[in-house]
Amino acid sequence: MKILVLYYSMFGHIHRLAEAVAAGAAGVDGVAVDMRRVPETLPQDVLEKTGALKAQKAFSHVPICSRNDLGNYDAIIFGTPTRYGNMCGQMRQFLDATGSLWAQGALAGKVGSVFTSSATQHGGQESTILSFHTTLLHHGMIILGLPYLFAGQSRTDEITGCSPYGASTIAGQGGDRWPTENELAGARFQGRYVALVASKITPHRDAIIASLTR
Repeated sequence: MKILVLYYSMFGHIHRLAEAVAAGAAGVDGVAVDMRRVPETLPQDVLEKTGALKAQKAFSHVPICSRNDLGNYDAIIFGTPTRYGNMCGQMRQFLDATGSLWAQGALAGKVGSVFTSSATQHGGQESTILSFHTTLLHHGMIILGLPYLFAGQSRTDEITGCSPYGASTIAGQGGDRWPTENELAGARFQGRYVALVASKITPHRDAIIASLTR
């Protein structure tokens, strides 16, 4: 079974979570995990002025994803920073060009899940994931979040990301806060959860789709 962790990261926070998500999924027997990035859309001079160009060199080895690649996976876990309570423009542009996959039903019956980050504790993490879900529903995907079985999201002894909708981190307004061990644990849990559920669904997907389209 193949799982794709597909993300956009500007300064590296989402990349850190993506690594943890991938590690969690890869820990399930019989699961192969690929990490891919969506294409950058910002001009080079903007990336350089913001410091993102330097930051992105740390994960430039992660391949850029092709839209047609999505259909090759049994589950996709998406990662995006928050932009005004919604996904970032880079991810939006990438998904807006998946109309041919939608027309083919290429992602229907496959598991989809989302993780995110924001600058502040109340910067739109939950609304970003929830609004992302509408795209996955249009593709017919089966949505999974981060269940309360991960007790770390209920902690009150520290400021932390993560919610029942998915793993998350708080980057800080200057981008100087990095995912904590609790947030990384939530990401690993989410990756493992998706892999375990998808491993049960995938063997039956073709039969389900065939029954629905007769």
